[in-house]
Amino acid sequence: MVFKEGTFKGEPPEHFDGPHPAWLETKVADALSVAGDVDASDITVTCKGTRIILSGSVGSAEEAERATTVAAAIKEVSEVDNRLSWL
Repeated sequence: MVFKEGTFKGEPPEHFDGPHPAWLETKVADALSVAGDVDASDITVTCKGTRIILSGSVGSAEEAERATTVAAAIKEVSEVDNRLSWL
């Protein structure tokens, strides 16, 4: 049997430096969901390398700051870009 090198539609697979974005996004989203003082139901977590982008809405400016603090507490996160709005 002959094994070919893996490709996706003829292109080599992407490789990431550091943690895989989906893994880091999930880790931050999980941390936000269990934080008692953050309603994470309208927060979207996106990862660019090890930089986390928080977007969506929360109830107050204090809650937005707390979300930033929770995300920054994850060891693999290098920076948090808070784009959250509040009501």
